Amino acid sequence: MKDRKINTNKLKISKFVYLVVFFLFLIFMVTLGYRCLIDYKAKGEMTISEFIKNRNINEEVILPERGTIYDVNGNALAQDVSSYTLIAYLDESRSEGSETLRHVQDKEETAKTLSEHLDISYEKILERLNKEDAYQVEFGTGGKNLSQLKMEEIKNLNLPGIDFIKSTKRYYPNGDFASYLLGYTKNKEIDGNLYMVGELGIEGYYNDGLTGSAGYITYEKDGRGNKIANSNEYKEDAVDGDDVYLTIDSSIQLFIENAVKKAQADSEAEWVVMGVMDAKSGAILGYSSTPSFDPNIRNLTNYMDPLVSYTYEPGSTMKTFSYMCAIDSGKYNGSDKFISGSKTYVSELDENDTVTIRDWNGEGWGEITYDYGFAMSSNIGVANLLENVISKQELKNCYSKFGFGKKTGITLNNELNGNISFNYDVEAATAGYGQGIMVSPIQLLQGMTIVANEGVMVKPYVVSKIVDANGKTVLENSREEVGRVVSKSTTDKMKELMRSVIVPDSKMGTGYAYYMEGYDLIGKTGTASIYENGKYLTGNSDYIYSFAGMYPGDDPEIIIYIAIKKPKDTVNYMAPAVKDVLVNVAKYMNIDTSENEQDGYIVEDYTNKLTTEVIKDLENNHLKVITLGTGNKVINQYPDKKSVVYSDGLVVLLTNDYDKTMVDLNGLSYKECKSVLDLMGVEYNISGYGYVASQNVLTGEKVEGVVEIQMKQLYDVGSSG
Repeated sequence: MKDRKINTNKLKISKFVYLVVFFLFLIFMVTLGYRCLIDYKAKGEMTISEFIKNRNINEEVILPERGTIYDVNGNALAQDVSSYTLIAYLDESRSEGSETLRHVQDKEETAKTLSEHLDISYEKILERLNKEDAYQVEFGTGGKNLSQLKMEEIKNLNLPGIDFIKSTKRYYPNGDFASYLLGYTKNKEIDGNLYMVGELGIEGYYNDGLTGSAGYITYEKDGRGNKIANSNEYKEDAVDGDDVYLTIDSSIQLFIENAVKKAQADSEAEWVVMGVMDAKSGAILGYSSTPSFDPNIRNLTNYMDPLVSYTYEPGSTMKTFSYMCAIDSGKYNGSDKFISGSKTYVSELDENDTVTIRDWNGEGWGEITYDYGFAMSSNIGVANLLENVISKQELKNCYSKFGFGKKTGITLNNELNGNISFNYDVEAATAGYGQGIMVSPIQLLQGMTIVANEGVMVKPYVVSKIVDANGKTVLENSREEVGRVVSKSTTDKMKELMRSVIVPDSKMGTGYAYYMEGYDLIGKTGTASIYENGKYLTGNSDYIYSFAGMYPGDDPEIIIYIAIKKPKDTVNYMAPAVKDVLVNVAKYMNIDTSENEQDGYIVEDYTNKLTTEVIKDLENNHLKVITLGTGNKVINQYPDKKSVVYSDGLVVLLTNDYDKTMVDLNGLSYKECKSVLDLMGVEYNISGYGYVASQNVLTGEKVEGVVEIQMKQLYDVGSSG
């Protein structure tokens, strides 16, 4: 028997194969370990650990509510509102494994019930519910933009398969109202989430604060993406945006809006802009311009805010500041005379080249005083001041310290500097009467505060305060003095000159159209040529007309500025607007409206005094009295002690025996009405602007619920005077 030989080659091949496999396995393990241990990046920028985490953890962003914008009295001007879209789930699979129905089963009954609560017919609803192969359906326009109340009304019907999709939008309840001040928002996708982003106005300038900060919630999920019961959950709440309270008063804003829109309609101008400022604090009480827009639909034709982003040659309103500069120099004598009409300048570059400037009427008024030259708005008067009283450098320095040629710093986007650059004598003369330089409405309003505050310039502002989501005031604005720029004696003289402009005789002052008996309005008119495409326009109405004034003249409380570009003719469309606003604001703010009216009555502290005696004293001083209750002693009052009240002004007395009986609030201003209701200690809602027109609780009835007050504008003087 032969011995069997063993094939050793086969054994050697097997060892080699094992060795190869071992090394491949080793490479695989090293690679896997490398990727895991150093967090190898896969799928773009996502790491392996992030990928695993995202497979098992779900993160949902919690969007914050955008802050509300209010007027100075707490009326909402811009706010978030929720709306709802009605949907119906039709797929039966939604109800699988559920103890309750989660889809629409009885379509006829559902359609019948919904038709009773929506402006959609039974047939149309049923048609949608019978749609084949649809997981869910909507119901068209009639099922969209449903209010919170309507949503809750339908939800309480407990209809199986009926649900809602919530959406939030920015809402401006007054539509075209203070539009450039408020601005608007647009929806913008950021990191996969839809945010409201502010543009223009307060919405744009304070966008970060209004937006707030997002929160999030994370939880473990299963393979189907559903949350695992009793699993770990982490939640970081969103921080809602700050609320912004403006300085504007909606009632005053309404007066301005109405006046501006009427001026625009009558004049067919290219634009109109008007602003009213608190003369002492610099707070903007309201401003409006045309063309305007409704921020709900964003029908803009211009993205520039006229108050801060329009600069133009201001015309003779600048004579207020050139005269103020001359007076403050100490070299001005208003009785000195000059020859009006025209003045010729020889070019500083070519002695054969001359330039002649003229008074607005072409011929002047002969030899007149500088004071009279201001009243009649003489261009040549200013030219002579620049030759005989102040230098062009002094004028330039004055314009700069009066706030021109630089931003005021008001918290609105796109404020422009303007331009007060001039070099030659003739340029200085024209700059002195407002040609060849560029200023903005907000600069003119700021400049007028110098006169109103006895030489101290006050910075304008539009935000009263900012309150965070926790109710904490994080910013509060008040009067901010830029500094003293002229003396009190200078502004006393300026008030005298500005008063001489507004007189009933056109031969005595250019502001005769603004004159109203009993109203001490002072100011300065302006007419400026328009420089376009390399030349000044020459049409009959190719001008920017303006007026800057303040009231009352001796101790101004409000400043009014209005400008109008290219009206259809030379009719003064501004005077009726100014008068309308002035009368309404003076009445609303309880400003003494008559030069002949007696001095105001200083309110005392009536606490613990006999009711009958206080009433008698107040009525003897021609004041209106509202008494709350029948008690024999006064325990509280409106207004506070040391307040000044003029004839027919209101004083409210709360007695020690008051049972919440309603009083007559008809005709009261917002401030008066609110003060009475606060003293009454009742809940209330005040809607509308102006003065009380109706109340839901009749006089003499006891207040048991919320008092609803409706206000409207009552005073309309049109174009009187």
